[in-house]
Amino acid sequence: MLSSSASSPAPDPAPEPDPAPAPAPASSAPQPSKMTKPFGYGYPTLQPGYQNATAPPNSGVPPSSPGYSGFQPYAQYPGMNQLSSGLGGLSLQSSPQPESLRPINLTQERNILPVTPVWAPVPNLNLDLKKLNCSPDSFRCTLTNIPQTQALLNKAKLPLGLLLHPFRDLTQLPVITSNTIVRCRSCRTYINPFVSFIDQRRWKCNLCYRVNDVPEEFMYNPLTRSYGEPHKRPEVQNSTVEFIASSDYMLRPPQPAVYLFVLDVSHNAVEAGYLTILCQSLLENLDKLPGDSRTRIGFMTFDSTIHFYNLQEGLSQPQMLIVSDIDDVFLPTPDSLLVNLYESKELIKDLLNALPNMFTNTRETHSALGPALQAAFKLMSPTGGRVSVFQTQLPSLGAGLLQSREDPNQRSSTKVVQHLGPATDFYKKLALDCSGQQTAVDLFLLSSQYSDLASLACMSKYSAGCIYYYPSFHYTHNPSQAEKLQKDLKRYLTRKIGFEAVMRIRCTKGLSMHTFHGNFFVRSTDLLSLANINPDAGFAVQLSIEENLTDTSLVCFQTALLYTSSKGNVNRQEIKSVVVFPSFYMLGKWGERMNEHTVGDKWNFLSDARDALVNAVVDSLSAYGSMVSNLQHSALIAPSSLKLFPLYVLALLKQKAFRTGTSTRLDDRVYAMCQIKCQPLVHLMKMIHPNLYRIDRLTDEGAIHVNDKVVPQPPLQKLSAEKLTREGAFLMDCGSVFYIWIGKSCDNHFIEDVLGYPNFASIPQKMTHLPELDTLSSERARSFITWLRDNRPLSPILHVVKDESPAKTEFFQHLIEDRTEAAFSYYEFLLHIQHQICK
Repeated sequence: MLSSSASSPAPDPAPEPDPAPAPAPASSAPQPSKMTKPFGYGYPTLQPGYQNATAPPNSGVPPSSPGYSGFQPYAQYPGMNQLSSGLGGLSLQSSPQPESLRPINLTQERNILPVTPVWAPVPNLNLDLKKLNCSPDSFRCTLTNIPQTQALLNKAKLPLGLLLHPFRDLTQLPVITSNTIVRCRSCRTYINPFVSFIDQRRWKCNLCYRVNDVPEEFMYNPLTRSYGEPHKRPEVQNSTVEFIASSDYMLRPPQPAVYLFVLDVSHNAVEAGYLTILCQSLLENLDKLPGDSRTRIGFMTFDSTIHFYNLQEGLSQPQMLIVSDIDDVFLPTPDSLLVNLYESKELIKDLLNALPNMFTNTRETHSALGPALQAAFKLMSPTGGRVSVFQTQLPSLGAGLLQSREDPNQRSSTKVVQHLGPATDFYKKLALDCSGQQTAVDLFLLSSQYSDLASLACMSKYSAGCIYYYPSFHYTHNPSQAEKLQKDLKRYLTRKIGFEAVMRIRCTKGLSMHTFHGNFFVRSTDLLSLANINPDAGFAVQLSIEENLTDTSLVCFQTALLYTSSKGNVNRQEIKSVVVFPSFYMLGKWGERMNEHTVGDKWNFLSDARDALVNAVVDSLSAYGSMVSNLQHSALIAPSSLKLFPLYVLALLKQKAFRTGTSTRLDDRVYAMCQIKCQPLVHLMKMIHPNLYRIDRLTDEGAIHVNDKVVPQPPLQKLSAEKLTREGAFLMDCGSVFYIWIGKSCDNHFIEDVLGYPNFASIPQKMTHLPELDTLSSERARSFITWLRDNRPLSPILHVVKDESPAKTEFFQHLIEDRTEAAFSYYEFLLHIQHQICK
């Protein structure tokens, strides 16, 4: 896959000093200044409708009138032209229209959240270039305009980075088969829509500006069957293309698709009941596993010993081979443990039917996960492939054994959260060994107790694997988690996959990349090693400006992904785009990065990460205020394009990865950090700032039509209890979870027509499905929820939450505009930002 992007540099408002040196990686960056008060304290509790109340003393904010609908007209601020020329659209959501620069008093603006979804901002390009740009869902930049110097970037106080979702599912992708893949002779950039043709025989690279010759074969266009029009080739007309690469791109013959399943069968695992779900899912999707006639598969189980399974064609039944020496693991029959899927299909089915009952009576409580992984590495090393590990407890025997490190009494600290780093480097070293042999390790953690995900996650982080987490999993006691596992497995087993992949990101001369975020191994300064690549993986990279861009009219980025498809083809994909995404997302990745650099408990960066997030808001709004003349400096003013920035950062601070308080378990916190690290933005946004809708009054007004179905489009509500009424029903979309909150006085007709119960009192406490009822209200509600579910790879689970029930606690924790445990309300947060700016 190959991608290129472009954006216009923003002009300097005045002569700048020499560019500042490129910032150091996040782990060694200067620490932000400490806040004078613990976060979440120091301000009185205020009512949700604060905009209609008198401002607290000394806040500098005048009281707003009940009919207030916005700040004063920006014509009163003559500094707008100065800002426009100085930042040139350097913002989260800038646009050529002045509206994006309209100043807003954040402490008086009542309806800060739009009623419709916030779309990606459009880069500052002319119309022709905008058409060539790739989708922001594939490739974005934090800024719609690139500053001309590092000094101007420093002054803006906003991060510069790229967000990539390179392997996402695309329905229409040009596939090019050609013996000649045209690249720049100097920087090796692939020809793309942003190059310029000097004439029919020469083209100028858009990254390093070298003039290259057009190969003879490239003169012929296979689509139009014409000759002499290289500018009309599909490589130059499409933002994202895929090449079937030649043997020149291969270090070895393409590997087959190889899948190994490593399964915990200790008493804890068997009692949880996940084996039944896994084996049934595999039986249903065995023929849908990506691959060709060479596809191979194998199985291992483990408790205090390791069990291999001989599935060689010709056997009458599977053979279990037990290795009890976990200190010196060996493969009993190396040639018959990974077998051809189609030649041994009947034996594989026999094993999957037998596995759920094979260990029913086990009393073995130990887990030798480390030795099992060592055996898996030996088994997979000759070919590479994917290892799927299912674990339900702390590893307790052999290499990689772990001890419990969680103390619930320490959760209440407002600053220090211990044990966020791995307790041992065993899992990281194993992951790096796997990566070197083109093997990725995916972890499914299904645990009812602390399992030290901070250590176990390393096996996936550094091998380009995935992490799935199911807290309190139990087949019968927690049916919603069991259902989620079943649906996740269907996606996991059948989604497309790329093997032995590498990804390189290129950018215009004068820019440089210095920090990468995601699950991978950095092989060189700009080359990421991805043993596996899947369509649900996201990446990010931070940039710095090394040379002034004053003579550059267009800044371009290109990502190239080389991988072996499950069919054995070597593909190279190119994505070309001008790229944009919210800066707070990069801030979140940077904050998560601060927690991963040490083994053990010597350091704890959570406090510094939280301070850095707050300071990012303080610095950006302070920088805006310093560049705009005649503003009311006693008020908290932001440009319209930045009005959501404080809200989203507050949401990030209240997310499990960064929040404080006694309610967040250590594994939950670490998993949230893992999600921030590798989730594509489009999915992560809802996890950080959920969408809230009122659904008891759905109508066809403004509805959209999808596959002959009418899908209602209710307006977004701000995340505050102020918006909840006991007469209503509200749907909260948190990405991986849906909550339907039912008010105590909700209309009985809605309850009966949608939930299938006569009144509020009869709704069960644990309801996870909406019945298919033959009513208009039921059809509208189900249509809307189905539409939301279809827009994401993993199906969210649903919880119906009754007002005043114990289950509402989790629902109310997502109301980020309200005060929560040890944390500000949105208004209090704004006052805190204002106080920090005025200090």
